Amino acid sequence: MYVGIDVGTSTVKAAAFNAEGDELTVASRPVGLALHGGVVEQDMDEVYGAVVAVLREVTARVPDPVDLAGLTGQGDGVWLVDADGRPVRPAASWMDGRAHELVDRWLADGTFETVFRRTGSAMFPGCPGPLLAWLDSHEPKALNAASAAVYCKDMVFQRLTGAGPTTDVSDASMPFLDPRTRTYDNRVVELLGLAHRRGLLAPVSDPIATARTRATGEGEGEGGGLPPGTRIANGPYDLPACALGAGVTRPGDGLLIVGTCLASLVATTDLDLTGEPAGLYINTDRPGHWLRAMPAMVGTAALDWVLSTTNIQHDEVDGLLAETPAGANGVRVLPYFAPSGERAPFVEPRLRAELTGVSLESTPADLIRATCEGIGYAARHCLEAAGLTGTLAVCGGGTRSPAWMRLLADVLGRPLRVVEGEVGARGAVLAAAERYGVPLDAEAWTRPTAVVEPDEGRAAYYAKGYEEHLARLREARARTRA
Repeated sequence: MYVGIDVGTSTVKAAAFNAEGDELTVASRPVGLALHGGVVEQDMDEVYGAVVAVLREVTARVPDPVDLAGLTGQGDGVWLVDADGRPVRPAASWMDGRAHELVDRWLADGTFETVFRRTGSAMFPGCPGPLLAWLDSHEPKALNAASAAVYCKDMVFQRLTGAGPTTDVSDASMPFLDPRTRTYDNRVVELLGLAHRRGLLAPVSDPIATARTRATGEGEGEGGGLPPGTRIANGPYDLPACALGAGVTRPGDGLLIVGTCLASLVATTDLDLTGEPAGLYINTDRPGHWLRAMPAMVGTAALDWVLSTTNIQHDEVDGLLAETPAGANGVRVLPYFAPSGERAPFVEPRLRAELTGVSLESTPADLIRATCEGIGYAARHCLEAAGLTGTLAVCGGGTRSPAWMRLLADVLGRPLRVVEGEVGARGAVLAAAERYGVPLDAEAWTRPTAVVEPDEGRAAYYAKGYEEHLARLREARARTRA
């Protein structure tokens, strides 16, 4: 049995797989988020407790020996820990917005662009650079007490194994790692005013580094829910883990994760640090291979807001999409609902959503379709900016709606390889197997659930609609700067 652990922002999951890649069972636990005044934090002990709980549940359901475990989880944020991996303060989430003024200043003075040109990372308020700089100014005692500033999965790995603080090349990509040397760029550390905090950056492990579980005490049970001696690999974090789990490794192939936020990833061997600074290059376990990532803020959260506002349930969406034609009877949505604006494929902190073409004759179905179309256009924009030229896989919660998948195929104008199940956990296992030299049939493990083909006529209609979307977006971005 192989176990994949996915420590998400709101849900922690563990999935068990057999050698052929069949999903045997999944256990999940919700974890909380504390939100107040733009601050978004998490209780590390609660998160780790959820990991232990799901691991115990999975290993109890499937009593087979655990051959290997792979660990992935949410990226970015700042998880300050002591030498034993225990929390110094609550974790600052990747959703945190307290450092937005720092990002605004760095956008204005050129620091933002300089960092991108050096590392391929376009900073946003919830990434480690701005958050560490904010904490250094406002909570220096917390940084003084910390042994390391790690990422979510790194905290879990340290407590599961007893290993020292460490991270992998994928998480270290934002914003300090030089993608060419795969080492920290000390000039970037200096630019962000963090040279005196350089020691908090966790060592970047060799991609084949591994650890063994051991009893951790404090009532956590032997191995924190895994049998003692289980081999564990730490990383990659959730975006590149999903790419692995969806079989996206060939240059030009891409993945669209349709979740609370959209994440567009394209495998590449070309490192191009020119163009508009946005997104990031994620380092993979294979030197010279990156994922060009455009993790947008727009996503299913936009649809959730419209559904809540119109008092419509999620299970009604498929039927409503069938009630109105392509183009939603003239209703258009720029779906940038996030209070922090947008971060990919451009950075515009003050951009907000816009609804146009609405009249007394507009129906809830029109609003739903227009929102889904707007999200589709945003996804197309991200995928084009990321350099998609090959096949496209799709995963995430949005894949549960067949009607939305058909609409997405039409808006994107290409077939979709729909990959369902615990894709991130699956990718974590594949990464662990590669690091340990365990032979697994990656093609069998990443076989799509379905392939959705676009309708030729609707795809042509949406190609024109996409150009109109870009024109409206240019106008909206200009207004934010007026």
